[in-house]
Formats: sequence, C-alpha cells, structure tokens
Amino acid sequence: MTRTLTILIYVLAFLTLPANAQSGFRVMSYNVENLFDTEDNPDKNDNDFLPSGNHHWTRGRYYHKLQQVAKVISAAGEWDTPALIALCEVENDSVLTHLLYQTPLKLQQYRYCMTHGSDIRGINSALLYQRDRFGYIGHKEHPVIFTHKKHKQTRNILHVWGKVITSDTLDVFVCHLPSRYGGEKESEADRFDAARTLRELCDSLLRIRTNPQILIMGDFNDTPENTSITQILAAEKITTRTEANKLYNLFADPHVLNHPGTHKYQGEWNQLDHIIVSGNLLDKNSTMHVAPGSNRIFIPPFLLTEDKTWHGKRPFRTYYGFKYEGGYSDHLPIITDFLLSLPDKDLN
Repeated sequence: MTRTLTILIYVLAFLTLPANAQSGFRVMSYNVENLFDTEDNPDKNDNDFLPSGNHHWTRGRYYHKLQQVAKVISAAGEWDTPALIALCEVENDSVLTHLLYQTPLKLQQYRYCMTHGSDIRGINSALLYQRDRFGYIGHKEHPVIFTHKKHKQTRNILHVWGKVITSDTLDVFVCHLPSRYGGEKESEADRFDAARTLRELCDSLLRIRTNPQILIMGDFNDTPENTSITQILAAEKITTRTEANKLYNLFADPHVLNHPGTHKYQGEWNQLDHIIVSGNLLDKNSTMHVAPGSNRIFIPPFLLTEDKTWHGKRPFRTYYGFKYEGGYSDHLPIITDFLLSLPDKDLN
C-alpha cells in the first residue's frame, strides 16, 4: 500500500508540471574497485583486505575509501546527484550502509539493492536509487548459467524494476561480467555465458512488457566490438533508425566519447564499462528518452594521476599493485542523462 501511494504521489507531482515540461534523470555506472570492509568473512577469500592482509586494509583506509567514492558520486551529479547508480566490486550490505549513511551521501536519500553471489572473493554488484525519483517495485538476482564449466563462481546479475515519475516502468540490470584473468581469449567463454544469460533476461522482458524500457549498466570486461556484446548480447551502435525491441550500446562509438576508455592496462585505454538501453529509450517521442549528447566518461582531474610507467595519465587508484595510493578506482565512471516528459495530450 505504501509503495503504491508513493508511486501515485510521483505521478501526481509530475502532472502539475506545465505542458512540455521536462525533468532530468541522470544515471551513472562505476566500478569502485575493491570496496571491502575490514571484517573477515570466513566463507570468502577476502584476506587481502583485512588489517593483517597484504593490503593492510585498516579502518582508516576503509573510511577514506568510502569518502572518496562519495566524492565521485557527488561530483558526477554536477547540479544534482544521479538518480540511479550502478556499482561494481562492493563487498556486502555493511559497506553500502556505511557509504550511504556515514558520508555526505546521507543527505541524498539513497536506498540500495545488491547481489549476494558466489564470487570467490565476495565482491558483488549494487544499484543505488533515490527513492523520490525511482519508485522501487522489486528486485531479483540471477546467477550466470555456464554452459562449459561446472561450478564456476562469478557475480550474479542484478535486476531491479520500478517506476519513474512519468509512471513508466524501468527495468534496470547491473552486471559485472567475468574478468579477463588468464587472458582475454582464454576467458572469453565465461563472458559469452554471462552475456547469454543477460540476453535471455532481456528477451523475457521484451516479450511480457507492453512498453519495455530496459537499462543495462556495469563493467562488461569487454570492449564495444567484442563478441559478447555485439553478437551474444546483440547491443548495437546507435544509428539514425532504431527499433524499440533492440538493444543499443550508448558507449559503442568512440568518435562521440570524450575519452579513449574507462580502464587502462599496460598503457592502453579500453572501454570496459557500458550503458545499454532498449530502443524505445532512444525515441524522442517517448516520455523517457536519452538526452542527445549526454553519454560521457566522467573525468575530473582528481580521478587521474601521472602514469610513470606507460606515460600520459592513468586512473588514480586506491592501490597500485600493493602500494597504497589513497585514490579512487582503476576504472573511470560513465554517465548518461535521460529526459522525462509527458505529451501534451496527457497534460490537458
């Protein structure tokens, strides 16, 4: 009853806007790199991130990391904090509670959903949402269905659905596909299976939703041209003509991005983080659609540092190897803006 009333309030508030009124709705995806607390989880291999571990992960370093993540989120909002934030590499409920209630983010009314998967190290994915801008309905996590390995352990895919102020239902997926550890080619079958699982979830929604609006965010550990994205997930580049029931990668065209990638490895930047949408979210006549030209990598100067090995700049990390730097992450965040509006006929 409370949830229904909350959603009704959103819709009534929007109906008071003048004809052709539009409201901004920013989303963000960020791999925060090893956001662990300092407590030992005996069921997971989190030993490196303990006070006695290889990284000497003290409470002081942990709370500094929380403040750093909060700083990035606040800065990415510019005039307003993002309505939705996909986070990769968060350990548990404890770190999200501390992030949302023991940093300046406590003023932003964020709530969260997260996975509790079988990853060996215990890292998970999460969605932060502002409850006055996203009317949470439900969430579910889905394990990756592996076809070539038994008992493979990786992060689950998070599915959260809710209503935005236009009364549209938005289905959000947060994913962190298996890493390239052991080699890109050697590990790609794992990402194929993860992308296949995600595609099946999307296909199910495309069949059952009257007006499917799908938003996928996360670290894919693959670039826009890799098979997992282009063929298995079938996320296409944006063209002049889009179709409602297809998926489109907002970060597939390097010519429209403001930076060569979100992650740097051995001197080479790669676009591993993506925001992907269903086609009707690109339709300017839709009550919710992507704001043209809004897709970008968030790169304020404080997120970068000198790359003394490969030259140029690199992400300012918490650790560089085992050396503590006190920075932010090995990934750069990405952001996209949506416009929410109601047609004239719905406002009269």
